[in-house]
Amino acid sequence: MEIQNASFNSESIAVEETQQATNETSLHGESLETLLSQKCGQIAFRNFLKSEFCEENLDFWLACQEFKTLDSPQELTQKAAHIYEEFIREESPTQVNLDFHTRDVISQNLQHPSPSCFVAAQKKIYSLMENGSFSRFIQSEQYKVVFDAAPKQRGLGKHRKALRIKNTGDLIQHDSKAISLQGDLCLLHKD
Repeated sequence: MEIQNASFNSESIAVEETQQATNETSLHGESLETLLSQKCGQIAFRNFLKSEFCEENLDFWLACQEFKTLDSPQELTQKAAHIYEEFIREESPTQVNLDFHTRDVISQNLQHPSPSCFVAAQKKIYSLMENGSFSRFIQSEQYKVVFDAAPKQRGLGKHRKALRIKNTGDLIQHDSKAISLQGDLCLLHKD
């Protein structure tokens, strides 16, 4: 699957998606894991979290995903300190909701950071998103606008569906409904 980002322009934007039905999957009813595995899903979910004033949860989770891929001890130390300062430290403007014990374990792990030093905290934040925000997101207008462009499975052959969205300042119009949608529009291409 190839995913591209496109910024909204002041006029209408056409989103086209071409799919082969034998390889087609709809994002409706999928898991948070599936959503987060796709850049477009991350963008749409982050915009929703922003409307709930908790986008730091996804930002932390993504930072932890990146952190687990680092190899160099110097990189681990620098990135661990950055993650701690941005998301864990008391009074940080983007502090995530973690219990005292988890914060304490992370503080101890910072002495000798390893790729797994944020795993427990990352799991807790993932659980918060999965059990709270994600269930609200899949029922939101943002979800419907972005993912209703994906046609449902229909037999064999290629299918095209276009979604026209008109940007009217801070609101997006779709099917005569005004929807607040911030950020980038994602174009999905499934083969």
